[in-house]
Amino acid sequence: MPTLEEETIRTLLIVDDEPTVLSALRMVLERANYHVVSTTSPQKALHILEEQKFSVIVSDQRMPELTGLEFLQRARQIQPNASRVLITAAVSLPTLVEAINQGEIYRFVAKPWLREELLVTIENAVNRFELIVQNEQLHAQTAKLHEQVQAANEKLSEQVVQLEAQSKELASKNEELATRYELSLELCSRIIATFDPLLANQTSAIAKITEEMSQASNFTTEESSVLRTSARLCDLGLIGVPREIHRQFLEDPVLLQDRDLAEMHNHPSYSQTLASHVDGRPLVGQTVRSHHEHFDGTGYPDGLAGDNIPWTARCLAVAVRFVECRLPTEQALGVIDSESGTILDPEAVRLFRKSTKLQALPQSVREVMLDDLQPGMVLADGIYSPHGLLLVGRGQALNSPMITKIRDHNLSMPISHQLLVYS
Repeated sequence: MPTLEEETIRTLLIVDDEPTVLSALRMVLERANYHVVSTTSPQKALHILEEQKFSVIVSDQRMPELTGLEFLQRARQIQPNASRVLITAAVSLPTLVEAINQGEIYRFVAKPWLREELLVTIENAVNRFELIVQNEQLHAQTAKLHEQVQAANEKLSEQVVQLEAQSKELASKNEELATRYELSLELCSRIIATFDPLLANQTSAIAKITEEMSQASNFTTEESSVLRTSARLCDLGLIGVPREIHRQFLEDPVLLQDRDLAEMHNHPSYSQTLASHVDGRPLVGQTVRSHHEHFDGTGYPDGLAGDNIPWTARCLAVAVRFVECRLPTEQALGVIDSESGTILDPEAVRLFRKSTKLQALPQSVREVMLDDLQPGMVLADGIYSPHGLLLVGRGQALNSPMITKIRDHNLSMPISHQLLVYS
């Protein structure tokens, strides 16, 4: 809908078959600053209406071609919004009222007309036209806005559906990734268990301790996740180190040759490389690499000290040291306390103590010979025959008959795997 223009609002069409009357009307209205188009022919006026817009159409009633009412009825069909004014002295009042009520005309002016009355009627007619046009424009704008809002809502609904679908797909992929991630960690645990059950037991104990520690407010969400993951991957590099070297390192590292000692000192960097294939986060790699660094700088593989060691690695180091002591709980705690401030970060030790205070710390595990088995010992892993038959289950406290049965079975079918008991 075109905007309402001032020129259209002030433009009037006057029809009267008497030239003198038409001239008088024109003069009065032009002096009132209206733009007037006039004609003595109703038929010509209808053609003019086809070509030009008017706010008000003024017509005499008695004309030879058409009566004023007939003309205004046709004019309404061409320009329905224009206000129609009839000037008459001959039409009955009921006829005029009916014409007004039916919308054929807006007002009528009785002859002989008065200048003031005519101007007021014309001004009111112009105002009516302006209100009608503005109302139409408002309706058009409202309808257009409604269409735009409806289209926007439809588009928004489509986007919501798409986002919901994408969200479900993303949730499914994240769940799949989480499952694969957990399977990768489990696979690493099984590889370690296959290589060395004692090492697997230690790794499991370390993971349990760090699980408790990671709940503390001293960690961000990311650090908590890194600590738990690093605990399960920190000794992955030991699968490339002969077990006898690892055992000797734990028992008395002084007896190792320099080459073997160097191999042990490099296992954190091996673990870092292998861990990167499971979890590529830099902090996981740094934590795994640095978990044997000492707070005083005497550790390995890089000789880092103090705050240069990642916080997660300093915390992991306490859990690793506690487990690798392979001592009863109270003795192992004594070692931890004695090394606080030198090998271990005092703050990490305090966190370890605080986090595990109300929890049952994992028992230390050691490997024994068949001849070392004694009544009262508790198995840290099951004892199986070469064919996989379970002879004695994990957690079982040994007695003399059990030990005799195990040794007798070993004479007929040698037990090849390690014997692990809690310290």
